Amino acid sequence: MMQVFLFLHMALLEVNELSISFHSEGKTKEVVHQVSFSIERGQTLGIVGESGSGKSVTCQSIMGLLPKKQSLINSGSIIFDDLDLRELPEKQMRNIRGNRISMIFQEPMTALNPVIKCGKQVTEILHRHRKMGKKAAKNRVLELFREVMLPAPEKIYNSYPHEISGGQKQRVMIAMAMACDPDILIADEPTTALDVTVQKTILQLMKKLQEKYGTAVIFITHDLGVIAEVADEVAVMYQGRIVERGSSRQMFARPKHSYTRGLMACRPPLDERPERLLTVKDFMQENGESRQHKIIDNEERFRKHKMIYSAKPLLKVNDLVKKYPGKKPLFKEREYFTAVDHASFQVYPGETLGLVGESGCGKTTLGRTLLGMIKANAGKIIYRDKNLMELSTAEMRRLRRKIQIIFQDPYSSLNPRLTVGSAIEEPLRVHQLVDNSRKRKDRVIELLEKVGLEAMHYNRYPHEFSGGQRQRVCVARALAMQPEFIICDESVSALDVSVQAQVLNLFNELKEDFGFTYIFISHDLSVVRYMSDRVLVMKDGKLIEKGEADDLFIHPKEEYTRRLIEAIPK
Repeated sequence: MMQVFLFLHMALLEVNELSISFHSEGKTKEVVHQVSFSIERGQTLGIVGESGSGKSVTCQSIMGLLPKKQSLINSGSIIFDDLDLRELPEKQMRNIRGNRISMIFQEPMTALNPVIKCGKQVTEILHRHRKMGKKAAKNRVLELFREVMLPAPEKIYNSYPHEISGGQKQRVMIAMAMACDPDILIADEPTTALDVTVQKTILQLMKKLQEKYGTAVIFITHDLGVIAEVADEVAVMYQGRIVERGSSRQMFARPKHSYTRGLMACRPPLDERPERLLTVKDFMQENGESRQHKIIDNEERFRKHKMIYSAKPLLKVNDLVKKYPGKKPLFKEREYFTAVDHASFQVYPGETLGLVGESGCGKTTLGRTLLGMIKANAGKIIYRDKNLMELSTAEMRRLRRKIQIIFQDPYSSLNPRLTVGSAIEEPLRVHQLVDNSRKRKDRVIELLEKVGLEAMHYNRYPHEFSGGQRQRVCVARALAMQPEFIICDESVSALDVSVQAQVLNLFNELKEDFGFTYIFISHDLSVVRYMSDRVLVMKDGKLIEKGEADDLFIHPKEEYTRRLIEAIPK
């Protein structure tokens, strides 16, 4: 009996004293330092930390996916089922990778091959590892698609990745990872850019599959709210080291390391509204304690709102409609998809209006239609008593100086061939806002310093910055136009919680300094509640609920809104 007990509790995977270095530009730098952890069958280990902490590099070394020429495992061992994976030849490692150890990547659109149908991508794994015939492999894939709750499995089997939603692509990735019933599943930020409802569904799905197959799961994320819901054990990584490790219950009840406490404090709280969000930096001081910040009470918020809503609206949107043409059936009229369905609302000077809803509800289409980036089919957009839909191209170009947008992905928003100084300077030159090159450079350096960067960053390229720094560059470029109205389209959704807190603090500081008005579009409801004065809820192109942010979150009227709020990781 004792032997069975020992067998059941023997580690399936043991990582011992692992250190990893990378070579770049003639220099070698160690990025992972003596990392150790283990995981048993059926257990979930959460590895949490910011970008650059070494989470993904550590797990890529388990899979044997580190670039051979640029990386080196300096020391340590990776023991899986009594085999040291470091010592296995590549042929034997290929039989383990995707078969006994699988991985779900953060961005399914880049992980899936865009020119191969979804079904075929999964059947390839079954052909390779299980030697299944064509018919048996297809039946197994359709069974997997049903298990991961994909609608119309046959249709998705024959669909290309771009033809399905983000949540559906992530489910295809899970089906692919689970195809061979792996012993270990490594999930690398699998829910980072997903809506809260889709995220909750994916987490429940992974738990269900884990219980069915007895799979051990290593769950990598920067979101402690997600880790609290899924992990049995937690390892916290900071600058390539595990600084704290323990059971999930113990970690969240009594975090010991100041970095862990900092990560927990970065998320906007749901029970109060601090004037400024805490950041990891606040906790990583000499004494390891944070600075406390003023809490905005209801009376102060009421006074502020009374002042905002006594003014004349800056923007009025009436019955806005945007339709996209679909396929034209033979002998029938063309079908249309309505992305924005008779939307009406107002935005007041100095207000932050939150816009929430699931992917595909029309949030981004609405934001871009307001800017004239997409032409509306019907309705009115009245900005300072001018109907934007009746303006000429030249008039709209002049007005666009006053209305700016900050996009979700700062890297794709910046030209990789331009230094950030040139990128920020460009609109100043094009719109002739500053008349000579010396003054333009001085203005750019002033903007960089305003968003928390330095003058020395002027000549650097986008790839030389972190995600949070790139987002600050995009904010500086928007500020260069001296706008009064900014649309933030998922502008913090892909950032680490600590970087996200810094950027949100920056938005609020700029609002106070310059009197900006924001439309804040996001699927992260805790962020929207913290940032917004009022919130609009969008579903299937319609605005189904609106109200003061705290009132709407405490007393939602619509079932859809309640579902969104209940899905927020607590």
